[in-house]
Amino acid sequence: MKKIFGLILLMLLTAGMMVGCGAADEGKEKKQTNHAQHEAFPITIKDASGEKVTIEKEPKKIVSLIPSNTEVVFALGLGKKVVGVSDNDNYPEETKEIEKVGGMEMNTELIVSMKPDLVLAHASSAHNSNEGLQQLKDAGIDVLVVNDAQSFDQVYESIEMIGQATGEHDKANEIVADMKTKLKDIQEKAKSVKKEDRKTVLVEVSPSPEIYTPGKNTFMNEMLHIISADNAAAELDGWAKIDEESMIAANPDVIITTYGYYTKDAVSEVTARKGWQDVNAVKNGQVFDVHSDLVTRSGPRLIEGVEELAKAVYPNQFDN
Repeated sequence: MKKIFGLILLMLLTAGMMVGCGAADEGKEKKQTNHAQHEAFPITIKDASGEKVTIEKEPKKIVSLIPSNTEVVFALGLGKKVVGVSDNDNYPEETKEIEKVGGMEMNTELIVSMKPDLVLAHASSAHNSNEGLQQLKDAGIDVLVVNDAQSFDQVYESIEMIGQATGEHDKANEIVADMKTKLKDIQEKAKSVKKEDRKTVLVEVSPSPEIYTPGKNTFMNEMLHIISADNAAAELDGWAKIDEESMIAANPDVIITTYGYYTKDAVSEVTARKGWQDVNAVKNGQVFDVHSDLVTRSGPRLIEGVEELAKAVYPNQFDN
């Protein structure tokens, strides 16, 4: 996925200056409040690469190398500070007008020319970009590698890290608290799912012939547990390529695809597969597509993804 805090102002008033009127006291309180807002800078953060990154002052220009980081920055109210985003960024709408700095391979020279104060990288791709990230550091740019979140707790950590790095720690805490509250509400609703009605779900994040699915140790696996569903691929670890025969044998009640936004018809792709016609999900018309970005990007909109998933799997409990 980051963190920046500003100037420590030593504005202690002498005893003589304090013997003033109430207005003077009020002015002093305002100065102390302002001081408190910036006293966190400079700050040192241990990022996902294990490096300690010291951010001397509040960043004014930010480049984000992955959409999830970008969404967090905008949620923190810092969209106007973003001067560069990845080629894959599409949310919020404003990202369309922001300079693109590359996809899997970043344009290091372009980023350096932008003279950002902070570059938000991501652990999922940082190991492939070590040379480029080092060039940014050598150019005097702070580079923060955000963790590759595989659970909601880790998502919260990444949001808090970016909030800390950008001087918006309190706002980050508010976002996390709101996410936790909404997630708890979803869990409460999910308790109404009876044991005999609990469904087994296969989630596909890429289509045939290279079908990938989230197994254990992913936040999507956690999502299924939250809505009282079982993961058909729970024995797999991480984001894994599936064996079609084993998934057919698992006979999921529901199949969820997350790539319909990027392909023409994900549902038809599944229902037309040879050998899948007797799978409960296909036979009973329980194949649905949910918006990929909502359920795969580890940012504030992840809660919306849980809600979409819940409505698809258990419409009677959640679609009201």
